[in-house]
Amino acid sequence: MSDVLLLRDRVKNTIQLGESHFREFKSAFEGPPGSKRPRAVRDICKNIAEALVAFANADGGELLVGVEDDGTITGVPHGEAGIALMLNATQTHVHAQTALPLLNAVKLALDSQLVLFFSVSKGASEIYQFDRQEIRSREYDRQFVDGAVVSDLDLSLVQSLADRYLRGLSVERYLQQIGLAEYAANGIRLRMAALLLFAKDIQRWHPRSQVRILKVNGTQLKSGERYNVTSDGEVRGNIFELLTDSWERLRPFLASGTEFSSEARFEQKYIYPEWASREALVNAIAHRDYGIQNGVEVYIFDDRMEIRSPGAILSTLTIEGLEELQGAHESRNVLIAKVLRENQYIRELGEGMKRIFGLMEEYELARPKLYSNATWFSVTLSQTSSSGSQT
Repeated sequence: MSDVLLLRDRVKNTIQLGESHFREFKSAFEGPPGSKRPRAVRDICKNIAEALVAFANADGGELLVGVEDDGTITGVPHGEAGIALMLNATQTHVHAQTALPLLNAVKLALDSQLVLFFSVSKGASEIYQFDRQEIRSREYDRQFVDGAVVSDLDLSLVQSLADRYLRGLSVERYLQQIGLAEYAANGIRLRMAALLLFAKDIQRWHPRSQVRILKVNGTQLKSGERYNVTSDGEVRGNIFELLTDSWERLRPFLASGTEFSSEARFEQKYIYPEWASREALVNAIAHRDYGIQNGVEVYIFDDRMEIRSPGAILSTLTIEGLEELQGAHESRNVLIAKVLRENQYIRELGEGMKRIFGLMEEYELARPKLYSNATWFSVTLSQTSSSGSQT
C-alpha cells in the first residue's frame, strides 16, 4: 500500500508545488502584519465559489483555504458553524442550475492547523450544453481504461517527469497526484490520458496516435492519376514521442537554406518562423479529438503549410475570437493539457495563437488562416508576405 497517495499527502504536495493555473491558496485572515483577524465567512464563501467555478470553466483545479500565497499554512480560525458554511459554499454560493463537478470539499489538519481543501474537475455537460460528440471528446482522456497497468507505461519517462515535478515522488504517486490514476481495491486504475502520454505501445490503446506529413507538388492536392504527393511519412508514438519525433521529421521540409550569421556561424533559415510552425504542430497534437480514430495531418504545399487536427473547434470558441487574438482559453483534453503545460510544452491555447500570429507578423508574412468544419480544425501558414506578394 506504499503506492497509495493519501489525501493528506496530496494536499502537502500541492502546497509544496505552489500556486499555478491549477492551484490557488486563500488566507482565512485579513489585516496588516501583527494585527491579523479572521476574515468574514461570507467573503471566504464567495472566494470559494468564484475560484471553483473558474476552475470548472477552465481545466479543473484545487483550492486551499488557510494557506497564504507563499505556501505558509496559517489555518482557518473560525468555529465549526463557519467552517460548515465554507464547506457548503459549493452549493449555497453557486447558481442552482450550475452543478459543480466537485471532487473534494474537506477539512484537514496540517502542521497543527486546520485547512479546507476543495478540488473540481473540468465541467463538461454540467456547465455548458454541448452536443454528444463534444461531450465524448471532452471526457475521452479522463476515462479509466480496463486492463491497463503501470508497466504498460514508459516508466523511465514518467519517473523523469515525476522528479522534475516534485522530487521523491514514485511513478505511482506522481500519476495519482496529477490525476492520471486512482488507487482502487484491486490496484491503480489508469486513465486514458496516462496511456496517450506515456504508453510504451501506443498502438495497443490508440492506433491513430500519429502525425502524417505529406509533401505536395503544387498548390492543390490532386487524386487518381494526377496524385501529386511526393513524400508521405508517418510518425507514431505516445504524445511525448510525437512532440519530439514529428517535429524532427517536419523541420527539413521547412528549411530554406543555411546562412552565415552576424555572429560568424552558420544558421538554418526557415520558410516559416520556426517557433510558429512548432507551436501549431504542438497545439494540434495536444488539443486534437482523440476520440476520433484519425491522426494529425500536415500538408506542405509549394505556397503554404496546413496543419490539420481531428475534431471540430470547441463550441465555446470561435474562429473569429481566435483570429482577433482575444486570448480565449479552452482545452479539450484537460489532463493531457495539464501535464504538457506543467512541463512547458504548451501554453494557453489563446496565448499559443497569439504567438503564432505575432511571429508571422514579425516575419512580414500573411496572417495565419484558421478553419474548422464538423470533423477537423486547421491552421494554415502562408509564404505570402503581409503586403500580398509571394516570398
